[in-house]
Amino acid sequence: MTGRLYYGDCLSIMQAEMHADEVDLIYLDPPFNSNRQYNAIYKDETGRPLPAQIDAFCDMWTLDAEQERQIRQLPVLMRSQGIPDETVEFCRLWMRALRNTQPSLLAYLAYMVPRLLQMRVVLKPTGSIYLHCDPTASHYIKVMMDAIFGHQSFLNEVIWKRTYAHGSARRWGPIHDVILYYSAGGKPTWNPVHQAYDTEYIKKNFTNNDARGDYQSVTLDASGVRNGESGEPWKDIDPTSAGRHWAVPTEQTLPDWVALPDGYALMSVQERLDVLDDLGLIHWPAKEGGKPRLKFYLNDSPGSPLQDIITDIGPVSGDEDTGYDTQKPLALLRRIIEASSNPGDVVLDPFCGCATTLEAAQRLGREWIGIDIAIHAVNRVSKNRLRDRLGLIEGTDFTISGVPLSVEAALDLWTRDKYHFQKWVVEAVDGFVTTKRTADGGIDGRLYFAQSAAATDLDSMVIEVKGGRNVGIADVRALKCVLDADDALMAGLIVLHPLGEKKTRNFRLAMAEAGVVDIAGVPYSRMQMLTVKQILAGERFATPGAVGRGEAQPVLPMSGTQLECLAAEPVL
Repeated sequence: MTGRLYYGDCLSIMQAEMHADEVDLIYLDPPFNSNRQYNAIYKDETGRPLPAQIDAFCDMWTLDAEQERQIRQLPVLMRSQGIPDETVEFCRLWMRALRNTQPSLLAYLAYMVPRLLQMRVVLKPTGSIYLHCDPTASHYIKVMMDAIFGHQSFLNEVIWKRTYAHGSARRWGPIHDVILYYSAGGKPTWNPVHQAYDTEYIKKNFTNNDARGDYQSVTLDASGVRNGESGEPWKDIDPTSAGRHWAVPTEQTLPDWVALPDGYALMSVQERLDVLDDLGLIHWPAKEGGKPRLKFYLNDSPGSPLQDIITDIGPVSGDEDTGYDTQKPLALLRRIIEASSNPGDVVLDPFCGCATTLEAAQRLGREWIGIDIAIHAVNRVSKNRLRDRLGLIEGTDFTISGVPLSVEAALDLWTRDKYHFQKWVVEAVDGFVTTKRTADGGIDGRLYFAQSAAATDLDSMVIEVKGGRNVGIADVRALKCVLDADDALMAGLIVLHPLGEKKTRNFRLAMAEAGVVDIAGVPYSRMQMLTVKQILAGERFATPGAVGRGEAQPVLPMSGTQLECLAAEPVL
């Protein structure tokens, strides 16, 4: 088994499903605090833009009661995980100031800090963590990363040039992202990785050529005077007179094709220079008095070592593009994983999105763990990325966990996390969940659909979720009021617990009072109901094809029972 894909909040997954010191490398690309919405993973197959109300993957942060509670608990949580008191006190005062100056940023940090603390728990002492962010929040996040992992564990701020140009009025064009690279505190894994020289570098430096190809000449000496043979003249050239000494390449630093004589390593400096000259590896300058230099061939070069500014990896394009707004190129993740892990190591992406990290890890022979809070993302990842692109088989090559497969599992999810249950069940019927965790006027989500292939706009069904046992006719009446006040064409009610035959009939009769809506000559009930058991069995609300489904769905008109209910009197 090479991979584990989890549906759920990465905090609860790491706490419940993962062990301390389990992971060798973490890469995360969390939602930025940039007031943008990322919905392209749910793009409308017809080409119409999704309505602005959809807030899946919305990273617009506001302080609510839950986040205020989390903020008050952060100092306690940080101390419990060994963060020094002075650091905790600094963070407390800093966050107190942010409450008045940048409340949305504080809400973002309140979300991120507990998750970063848990990432420190699951990361091995030899592990590394790369946090990908944009410049709007990177400096704030770095303060928290310093507090959690330690300033001494900061290794690099890597700049990735993510696009070539950006027209921006009255400021420099924003074309880069920031990647913060930290160790877990110990000596992290590091593998030398090289990148290809760019064309301009080759043109400028590899200016000579011979029968073996293009080469640049590199120095054969180094600064400083030596008293031994490395300071003695060779072919009338005295390095000591220039305050330098010979720095002859060793057998290990020369290309494999160089046929060195036996005993090369035991020869004197001057004898080794003679050997290199006889092999044609020394470049003699045309002008008189110039110093001899070593030939360094382009064909022998692995490229330049990794630098902290990445300019040779462009944005996602071609068949790699999944249409996901925040998707990062596979080459970028390959580079990070190659540099900071070894084959067989465990790579974690706690916000895996369209799963570029998982593909890169799989192709490089690493174990991987991916977590995402959106069921649409998990479904697409498992199908498009893991099965179609990589040819992996669920149950053999990877597992999917966290998705309720029974009513009992759904009930357990409701008991543990009511909001996450609501999110799962709305997304399970191809809807888009609201991000609000407070009273929402009877709208827990929306399902979007087009009335016809020629329609330019999308219509919607409002969805309300009831996980408790005390669901009554009053809830149906309230949902009808929401429907009447909203611009949606339909309303859907989802209930967790079975209602019983009499209550089910009364509910459907009450819903029938809302009437029908005619779409392309097909009647649909304006109000509909599904139980979790029905959803798990594959039933869905009767609408034209919903945009979240990713493929065409058959039109499901009203059933005979539904039409019969329209003529019946409710038995209340």
